Amino acid sequence: MKEIAAIRSLLAIICLLHTVPAFSGTHAVDGDRPNILIILADDLGWGDLGCYGNDQVVTPHLDRLAREGMRFTQAYAPAPICSPSRAAILTGRSPARLNFEFVTKPDGSPVPAGTRLQQPSFPRDLPLEEITLSEIIDSTYRTGYFGKWHLTQENDHYLGWGEKLGPLQQGFEIGSENRGSHPYSYTAQEKKTFGEWKQGEYPPDALTQEAIGFLNSEKDQPFLLYYSMYYVHSPVRTRCRWLFEKYKSLLGAGATEKQIHYAAFLETMDAYIGQLLQALESTGQSENTLVIFLSDNGGHPGFRGNAPLRGSKWNLYEGGIRVPMMVRWPEMIQPGSICQVPVTGVDVFPTVCALTGSQPPEGMTLDGVDLSPLFISGATSHTGDTASPTSDALSLRNLYWHFPFYHPDFVDTRPQSAIRAGKYKLIYHYETRRVELFDLDKDPGETNDLSKRLPVHARKLEKELMDYLQKVQARIPKEI
Repeated sequence: MKEIAAIRSLLAIICLLHTVPAFSGTHAVDGDRPNILIILADDLGWGDLGCYGNDQVVTPHLDRLAREGMRFTQAYAPAPICSPSRAAILTGRSPARLNFEFVTKPDGSPVPAGTRLQQPSFPRDLPLEEITLSEIIDSTYRTGYFGKWHLTQENDHYLGWGEKLGPLQQGFEIGSENRGSHPYSYTAQEKKTFGEWKQGEYPPDALTQEAIGFLNSEKDQPFLLYYSMYYVHSPVRTRCRWLFEKYKSLLGAGATEKQIHYAAFLETMDAYIGQLLQALESTGQSENTLVIFLSDNGGHPGFRGNAPLRGSKWNLYEGGIRVPMMVRWPEMIQPGSICQVPVTGVDVFPTVCALTGSQPPEGMTLDGVDLSPLFISGATSHTGDTASPTSDALSLRNLYWHFPFYHPDFVDTRPQSAIRAGKYKLIYHYETRRVELFDLDKDPGETNDLSKRLPVHARKLEKELMDYLQKVQARIPKEI
């Protein structure tokens, strides 16, 4: 215990020096390695949960997770869209480096017509050569993957795993692609009708129950459980009449039917997460389990606005990439703490490696950093309920996004890349070679473009962005 206390003290000093360390492959202390439970929501917006300010929806289990752990206010998805974010979280490598920047599509998929630039070819499969978290985690860990993969077109149906390029071929020992109670699994009749669930009841979710079964079987070994939800992705439709009526009343006369169904979806997602977390407690494994919760991209514009943030899923404004993220590890992370340091989904890989004593192979380049000193030192160095690192800590590393594609639906996104350096964020638009520069401390809604007022700083960030993209051999849209 003295050895562990010394490590915690060292981590506290690191945090007080306002550092966010790069991944070093440090091994965890024997006997103090946590279980890992990663919960990945689909299309969940930054402000959708009660603990992130949404007072029109009931999310008690995720609100409790925030109270019992650390909530990040400036967490980011690696991409504004599903597949590249998922690839980056699993590998610790950015979509730009992976050349996996869009949703996986079959060969020959049509591209938008009449565009000014030629976008790269659509990504198809996450190559087996890419090393995932499950392949690198210490061999004593049992690993399970339950839910959405969406990183291959080898399958013969939408989102299917296939037999050659799914999670079971990328190191996970057990898993299921069961779609549970999500409308993906509805029959034609069920898509039109409500079920017979009583007040307070939710449709049984087979995917959640399978994940719980994994927890029940892993009591004598450390585990990595990756619970990849289909919620709250469209099609959005609750089968619980009581939930629909509840939110019809709560949201008021101005709410659309889609918004009502979406609010019901949020509560349903929260209920299934609550079932999983309750099972974790029931098995006696909660105290030594690091829970990491985050979303794969920002919210869908068709169901709920992302205000006060600008933008949505499919673009690089804050509403498309800033997401809810929380971590809980009893006795290690201070309950109710709040972290304002910008972090990203690519940080999950090196953080888990460091805490589980897992070592990536020599020469493997990661784009994330180990966050464990940040949230563990927050538990030992702060007496209040909020950890507030200074702007010096924010400027220690740059964050990058790369979306060289068109997406004409809903938001009409054109090819763009972005960099965040400290409080400043720059977005580069490839069609016009125009940049936008925002001060996120003063203007999180990105309403005031400073590129003309601060041209020297804009040029500096643009150069750093382009240098990064060249370094990782990113695919750039070309002139037609």
